[in-house]
Amino acid sequence: MKAGGIDSSRIESMLAQLKASAQRPQSEDISGLAAAAGIQKTPSVGKAGFSEALKASLNQVSQSQFEAEKLGKSFAMGDDSVSLSDVMIAGQKANISFQATVQVRNKLVSAYHDIMNMQV
Repeated sequence: MKAGGIDSSRIESMLAQLKASAQRPQSEDISGLAAAAGIQKTPSVGKAGFSEALKASLNQVSQSQFEAEKLGKSFAMGDDSVSLSDVMIAGQKANISFQATVQVRNKLVSAYHDIMNMQV
């Protein structure tokens, strides 16, 4: 199934990578999905849960959208240090990260409905 440019197998792969990274000890380097999304490792006490990973991902998406908007405004105001290609690349990164977030949300909602519809 292909929806919005990201098929369900890629979403399942992302979820598997998130689960695997949550199970790894904190001392290991960040790799895979977290590194690709630009999530930086912050020192924390205890094991990171799903809610922390989700919150960090949403904060990263929000930050990329804020940066894209800031670059766009700077370019529109005539700032010579900002090129059109930088603005377009930042906008596309923000768009892609938002689309991925929406697809993950849709997959989670679908899983929730499947669980709620199970017979007990």
